[in-house]
This record gives sequence, C-alpha cells and structure tokens, in this order.
Amino acid sequence: MGGFSFEKLGQDGKARTGVIHTPKGDIRTPAFMPVGTAATVKAMMPESVAATGAEILLGNTYHLMLRPTAERINNLGGLHKFMNWSKPILTDSGGFQVMSLAGLRKLTEEGVTFQSHIDGSKHHLTPERSMEIQRLLGSDIVMCFDECPALPADRDRIAESMRLSMRWAQRSRDAFGDRLGYALFGIQQGGLEQDFREESAEALKSIGFDGYAIGGLAVGEGQDAMFGCLDFAPDQLPEDKPRYLMGVGKPDDIVGAVKRGVDMMDCVLPSRSGRTGQVFTRRGVINIKNARHADDPRPLDEHCTCPACRNYSRAYLHHVFRSNEMIAGMLLTWHNLHYFQEIMQGMRDAIAAGTFDAWEADFHAMRAQGDIDPI
Repeated sequence: MGGFSFEKLGQDGKARTGVIHTPKGDIRTPAFMPVGTAATVKAMMPESVAATGAEILLGNTYHLMLRPTAERINNLGGLHKFMNWSKPILTDSGGFQVMSLAGLRKLTEEGVTFQSHIDGSKHHLTPERSMEIQRLLGSDIVMCFDECPALPADRDRIAESMRLSMRWAQRSRDAFGDRLGYALFGIQQGGLEQDFREESAEALKSIGFDGYAIGGLAVGEGQDAMFGCLDFAPDQLPEDKPRYLMGVGKPDDIVGAVKRGVDMMDCVLPSRSGRTGQVFTRRGVINIKNARHADDPRPLDEHCTCPACRNYSRAYLHHVFRSNEMIAGMLLTWHNLHYFQEIMQGMRDAIAAGTFDAWEADFHAMRAQGDIDPI
C-alpha cells in the first residue's frame, strides 16, 4: 500500500492546482467534498455522487459515534464498505458538532463531556478518543480534535481557545501515531486575528502534519471578514501540503477561497439546498418552488449535463417539489453537486492554463445576469 502525498501541478496568482495521492485514489485539487454526515450524502446513491465528479467524501465523527457507533461500523468492515464508497473519506474530529449540537457540555483541558442530541446519553470526547473513533471508521484523512469558539468572541477567549486546540493538536498527533497510507491534518484557529492565526500555524508546523486546515471560519462572520482572514491565513501554512478550508461554502465563497490559496473545501449546502428547492446554476440561484416554473418546459440549465437538466423540465421539477415527492430532492441534489464539481473542474483547468482571472471574471459576470427570462 502506498503512502499519502500532495503534488502541486500548477499555480496562477495564489490559486493552486494539484493532486492528493492516497491508497484509495487520487483527489484532484482544488477539490470540493460533499458531506455524508451519517454515512450517506442525503438523497444520493454513492455511485451517483461519484458520477458528479466527487473524488472524496466527508463523514461526521460526532454523528457516527452516536449512531450507529464507530465500534459497530468497524465490526462491519469500516466506513467505506459500510456505505459502499471505495474512494477516500475525510472525517472531521467531532469538535465542531459537540460545540454546536450537543446538549449540556463541559469543557476541560482533558476534553469535552456532553449529552447526545439524539437521546441525551452522556459521552466524553478527547483528542485520544477522537483519533480512536476515526481509526475505527477507517477514515483516510483524519482531523485533529479542536475547539471552535463561536464568533464574535473577544481576543482573550479566542487566544485561550486556540492555545487549547494547539495542545489538543499535539495530543491528536501523539495518539494518531504512524499509519502508512493515512493522513492527519492539523487545524489552524485564531478567529479573524492575524497574530493568533500566525501563532497557531507555527505551533502546527512544529508538530508536523500531512495537511493543514483553516478552521473557525464560515461561522457567521460574513464573506468580507472571511476573505479578509483568507488574505493571510493560507500563506501562513506550508506551501507543500494541502490546505483545507472547513465548512465552505456558496459558489462565490469557494472561488474566492481558491483564489486565496485554498485546495480543499466541504459544505452541506448543495445537498441541503437540493432538498429545500434551492438550485445553483451558472446564472445564479433558482427557487424551484416559484410559480414562474410551473409551465416552463426548459431545463434548469441548458448547458448542464446532469440527469435533472438532461431529462426533466423546470415544470416537472416544480411539480414534484410541490408534491413532496422524493425524486425532487434526489434530482436537485444531483444537479447542485454536479454544478459544484463543474466549478472545481473549471478552476483546475483555468489555473493550469494560467487563465484563472479571466475564468473568475466570466464566472461572476454569468452569475450577475440572473436566471433566464420567464416564459
């Protein structure tokens, strides 16, 4: 079995394109990772997710440890076999969900004790336990256990939280050990503060990781603040390792992040939006619920090759969504995931060709046109 490595193939400005090599397959970057929270990308078959161009999925440690449990998944042959996905899987550490979803929780130097949002049962999550859970799942890219404070927070709170996360990063590294073919990513914290981000990056580099994530953004601070932070944060991380921006985002967030040197992203948006009737297209966002689509025989996007656009009209998609038919969420999710992967492919090609600025200008100009005129 081979190891894990990152190969940079091209750069245009700060935007990079490359390949992450893993024993379970290559991941072309910049890469968008669909989120398979509970061992499924909602409303999609795994082979359909692969057909959109996705080369890696994200699984949620917090959700899977509670149900069906990491031990059960391990006994059943690991997460890849369990969910019928043979390509790479990245798992988050559980830290963010504990902070945002869990019931009563108590944070100490040791870790977090919390109550399950499902049944109120008590659990204890530490860096060591997070590493054990992710090992039991068989995750290819493992994330450090960290604490992510909600923004806005004062500088003292941000500094205290970041330094705790750095101590937990060292414990995660120690517990992860040396596992050929598997990768451990550190997570940079520090809010929007450049000096804390720098301190965090230096701490992570001295520990040494296979990749580096930018955590604690896309938590409600707004795009301008996020881009302001991304103007310096990726540059603080090693040039020769993948950089992963966690939890991002909308199409223009993704393009802006890649422009600033980010290689990997994940977000529930394309799948969640598909289930609520929000459709992403090259001409902006469409709400399929709107009455204007009821008699429209045209596809969502005449240039799109996904099954929703190839085989169904806006009128049909409007009808099945209004009728609460399952196929609505399936087709709209497929379209959204396809479109997100199309953006990634467009950026990879443009960076390789040295035409990223022109591609980006075209991307924004197309979206600014808005949807095609109603019939």
